Amino acid sequence: MNIINTESALDKLKSGLPIIFQTDTLPAIGCLPEFSQIIYDIKKRDSNKPLILMGAENEQLIDYVHESAKEDYENLADKYWPGALTMIIPVSENKKSTVTSKNFTLGLRIPDSHIAQSLIKETGPLLTSSANISGIRGSVSPESISLDLPSVDILGPVPWGKCSGQASTIISWVKYGDWNLIRKGQVSINGLY
Repeated sequence: MNIINTESALDKLKSGLPIIFQTDTLPAIGCLPEFSQIIYDIKKRDSNKPLILMGAENEQLIDYVHESAKEDYENLADKYWPGALTMIIPVSENKKSTVTSKNFTLGLRIPDSHIAQSLIKETGPLLTSSANISGIRGSVSPESISLDLPSVDILGPVPWGKCSGQASTIISWVKYGDWNLIRKGQVSINGLY
């Protein structure tokens, strides 16, 4: 298990490598958006499954949101973030190159985690996924994660604080005022779908 500090994490990310870090839900593997393919390769993830773009604050993510979804997005961001809600929204025209989905949507989230937010304030938004091999239940401890993903460095310090171990709730924007529930998770958002 290779534990690194924030400075080393920044160097790794800038060079195109992913790192593993703690969030409020499950540990994440993350990279800078231009290097997203590496997460698919390491996790053995289906290329049809999009990644989630995590930010540290709304100002880092708002430019990714298409104008048609901005009002709904901002209402929920103000209410649920930072926290365990992922919103899938249509991507603005000028950010379509960041998209990892075929339908030009992107999952956005701001985790309620000091470690994650501190890192992302330094790096800018990171494309992320849970820190596990696809299809295999992930672990929440750095020691277990390092057994599954031994080639990926882990942001310290360790031991990490407690995380929920439950995935984020995922909702997808349909049209103004209308969302679909994609995955039940930690956040309950009754009345939106």
